[in-house]
Amino acid sequence: MRDIAKSHERQKGNRIAMKRMLAVMTVTLPLCGCFGGSMDLFGSDSVDRSISTNTVASKRAPAGNSDELTVQNAVSSADLSKNAGNPLPWANAATGSAGVVTAIQEEKDNGVVCRNFSTTRHSYEGIAYFAGKTCTTGSGEWQLMRFDRRS
Repeated sequence: MRDIAKSHERQKGNRIAMKRMLAVMTVTLPLCGCFGGSMDLFGSDSVDRSISTNTVASKRAPAGNSDELTVQNAVSSADLSKNAGNPLPWANAATGSAGVVTAIQEEKDNGVVCRNFSTTRHSYEGIAYFAGKTCTTGSGEWQLMRFDRRS
């Protein structure tokens, strides 16, 4: 008579493979809940929306006004006798804008000093050209009279 039963070696291999498979499933099955439980894939209300993060808005002057004041300070503080028509660079750290004042012409009328100027502004919006005028007030401070964009 011939014995056709499987040997113990093949049965051991199947048992070891089953134990490995069971061990892998035991480890990975609980992780499925960690990865998929918090994702809102189907629009469920299980996500806690009461907790949120946000940035705090900084308080600073509007970009255009801040640049205008920076240019005015550069023009009003320029020493025209030493500058002799050379370009006058300016930069505004608050907005990231910068430019070059290319022409400053000073006028005096009844004790009021005014300076007409032309400048560029290089910003995130591109390069723009401006013409402006700043004058001294009765107290000796400078006031920006005009800051017009040129085409």
